[in-house]
Amino acid sequence: MKPVKRSKFRLWAGKQYFTYRRYWAWMKKRGGIARTQSPEPLRYSVFTHQTPLKRQLKDVDMWYQHNKVINLRLAVRHLDGLLVRPGETLSYWRSIGRPTRRKGYVDGMVLFYGGFKAGMGGGLCQLSNLIYWMTLHTPLEVKERHRHSYDVFPDANRTQPFGSGATCAYNYLDLQIYNPTNDTYQLSVYVSEEDLIGEWRSSAAPLHRYEVYERDHRITQEVWGGYARHNVIGRKVFNREGERIRDEWITENHALMMYSPLLAEQGSVTS
Repeated sequence: MKPVKRSKFRLWAGKQYFTYRRYWAWMKKRGGIARTQSPEPLRYSVFTHQTPLKRQLKDVDMWYQHNKVINLRLAVRHLDGLLVRPGETLSYWRSIGRPTRRKGYVDGMVLFYGGFKAGMGGGLCQLSNLIYWMTLHTPLEVKERHRHSYDVFPDANRTQPFGSGATCAYNYLDLQIYNPTNDTYQLSVYVSEEDLIGEWRSSAAPLHRYEVYERDHRITQEVWGGYARHNVIGRKVFNREGERIRDEWITENHALMMYSPLLAEQGSVTS
């Protein structure tokens, strides 16, 4: 998993290619996308989760965190109350649109090839991470999700398994969630004083409960001298009586570590 360095031109050209390829895909498929927002909550709560808005990260100025909150407040307006009817797909970027300064977005932290930089609308990955994590606790299907290729910051009071988020970049790295059920689902997301809070609700009582877990976590020393982190995310499915009915594989993660591993706390190292 040695890092691949690309020229600035190649990075720019690649971004343009994938951006316009996505626009073309959007033009070809206009139907089946969840677009309706309702202020009235559906009857049943399926899963709720919240994450702190501000974290003190090593060598990162706090203005990134403050600006992230501004961007999140703008983005949640386009997703809060969104109804995902049977057969419909939630598209993160088709709902939010392009983050621009004219819309009120500001520079925030954007992860970039193992580091970070300031970028318009930075910080919105916290929202896509939250939605993805909540979706794993529902019968909704994740049709598109992109994992982080780099593990940039050490764990700091982590409450979720490594690799259980979804990175996003307008518009070619999208998060898409499909509703295969006969019930309507509704996404609720909002920003409080201290937390980003989300919930999936449904028109019918949930039939199952989901427990997401991590297994096979390990850190490997690569031949070129760096470290890589690996794990598998799975989930156990329980019926209403609390009986486990199946165990599902969700995804496998591999990421280059951009910091020295704390071996005693983060797992064994193999070479």
